[in-house]
Amino acid sequence: MNIITITGTCHYHGQEFITPGMKIRLIKDPDNEYDREAIRAEVKGLGKIGYVANSPHTVLGESMSAGRLYDKIGDKAKATVLYVLPRGVLCRVKGLSNDEKPVPDTDPFARENVEIVDEQGEMKDGGKED
Repeated sequence: MNIITITGTCHYHGQEFITPGMKIRLIKDPDNEYDREAIRAEVKGLGKIGYVANSPHTVLGESMSAGRLYDKIGDKAKATVLYVLPRGVLCRVKGLSNDEKPVPDTDPFARENVEIVDEQGEMKDGGKED
């Protein structure tokens, strides 16, 4: 799975300007005092807009946490916004394989009613994207 959640946008510039299709730069932040696996999310011309979620409370649905993504990318990666939701921004990371099997969700309260779309427009439940 190559879908991630960007969280913490309310601490920077908000998310009102974020739209599907927008390009996001992901940059490892190894000196982050709160999280050794922190990955910063930036937009060209604006800078930091948030971080890749790394907590069961902030990772939406079955998207990848920063901890699962950290060793799969170099120092930087690119992502594209798919959905802007009240609790986070879902993005597709470029250059990752879809071969990884999703980890079963053990905390039912950490999930949102979110449908993730693959490259062919197929939803997880087999429906078509509107």
